[in-house]
Amino acid sequence: MGAAQDLLDQARAAYAEHDWPRAATLYREARDDGATLTPHDLAHLSDAAWWLGEVDECLRWGEAAYRGQLDLDQRSAAAMTALGMAVSLLLRGDEALGSGWLARAQRLLDDLPDGPEHGYARYLVEVEGGLDGDDIDAVAAAARDVRAIGERHDDLNLVASGVLGEGRALIKLGEADRGLRLLDEAMLAVRQHDLAPEWAGNIYCHLMAACHELADVGRARDWTEETWSWLDDLPAAVLFTGICRVHRSQVRQVTGEWRRAEEEVAQVVEDLADLHVATVAEAHYQLGELWRLRGRLEDAEQSYDRARKLGRDPQPGLALLRLAQDRPDDAAAGIRAALLAAGDAPLARARLRIAQVEIALATGDLEVARRACAELEDTAAAYGTSGLEAAALHWRGAVALAEAEPDQALPALRAACRRWRDVHAVYDAARACALLGEAYDAVGDHDAAEAERRTADDTFEGLGAAVTARDVARRSTGPGRPLPAGLTDREAEVLALVSEGMTNRQAAEELVLSEKTIARHLSNIYTKLGVSTRTEAAAFAFEHGIAGDRGRAGRG
Repeated sequence: MGAAQDLLDQARAAYAEHDWPRAATLYREARDDGATLTPHDLAHLSDAAWWLGEVDECLRWGEAAYRGQLDLDQRSAAAMTALGMAVSLLLRGDEALGSGWLARAQRLLDDLPDGPEHGYARYLVEVEGGLDGDDIDAVAAAARDVRAIGERHDDLNLVASGVLGEGRALIKLGEADRGLRLLDEAMLAVRQHDLAPEWAGNIYCHLMAACHELADVGRARDWTEETWSWLDDLPAAVLFTGICRVHRSQVRQVTGEWRRAEEEVAQVVEDLADLHVATVAEAHYQLGELWRLRGRLEDAEQSYDRARKLGRDPQPGLALLRLAQDRPDDAAAGIRAALLAAGDAPLARARLRIAQVEIALATGDLEVARRACAELEDTAAAYGTSGLEAAALHWRGAVALAEAEPDQALPALRAACRRWRDVHAVYDAARACALLGEAYDAVGDHDAAEAERRTADDTFEGLGAAVTARDVARRSTGPGRPLPAGLTDREAEVLALVSEGMTNRQAAEELVLSEKTIARHLSNIYTKLGVSTRTEAAAFAFEHGIAGDRGRAGRG
């Protein structure tokens, strides 16, 4: 029995040092050798399994710890164990069992005097659980209460979490400066190593999420790298590593490291499949974004669908995919519905409005484009973050181009290019360069226009986004000179290719569309032109300057 006790002592020491792999191994070996694990030991074994991403083991030992704690009338400890069980189940998407364990915890807490356990329950239910809801004022009030409970009971985890929760709520309420100051305050406790690792990790995750929500590209990059450094010092942290991978992928998407970004989220899908459904859903959405940008439209469709099935709204990516699939009406309808669902949340609406401007310009709906851009500019002015300000300038310039006002477009697009480059957003900078080239052409500076187009084309080629980016550049300029017979820009492209003698298959390959879509466009073209053969359509194209003109312009 001495050897078993020695193993148990080593397991406890390893757990105290946050060496969860070693702790889990030693606890199991001690138990197999006949040592009796106390409820406290079982709770630690459950916790170690959670850090290792072994959810079934975490739940197994957590339930054993809970029953042992009740048997010994350790009701406070049992309530905390029940909260942990609830979190693990809810993270993996098991709503029924998770809610059941949460109810157990709250029932136990109802019979206990005020203590830190009540603060943890309120944080999980009213702060974490309320941030995606409609009553953000109530979230801020609950966060302040959590902080007060922590101060009464000298619990630094609760104090920091309350500060963090209020900061995130204030950001959502439009008070970005106050909110960010509170997030910085919460980080002081993390940097001073005052918090338990799980609560330090929670704060890191919220900081990365807030920066992404704000489109604060510089902060997002800095916090993601700091989180990764923190993770490097831990022996195991499967969940937090997965969450950080998603945010690192988002940063790498912005900075043009698309293949590495794809590898990051593909790893998340594999590692967190049974651990955290929301993060896996976000990983699928992120894969959809990357594949859409690279022109892998069928793969993107599948990824957005997987994200939706896991509870992640696939907008605005899905609407932009519909645009890339040459389904502009579906794209416009999808983004309108998403805006209705977003309600009055300004940051959520900002991402949707960016997509709506692009879609509206592609379809020639300048009124919608103006309204969407105006709201985006208001949000950028209110929050003042690098990504929002750059996007507002970018799309103000695009709208001005569509309105044939290049003198207004030029300064906005030059500023957008500079802002995007300042935060190393290479793809967005290239898109702004392509538009800037259009603006220079419009004011007669063709040398500058050619230089900007060359810069954009080089970037697109390096990213592997040539086809998608050329489509985006074409659409972003809005409608150009009026087309005859009511042809759309895409129909003019198809007609130009047909007039050059291309088959449907060749035109489909050139435009990265299906042959079925090309055939549908040809049918519409024949109807609009009042012709019935390719020869007649080609004759119309040459007569009206479409052959070799608009088609080649659209294809770069």
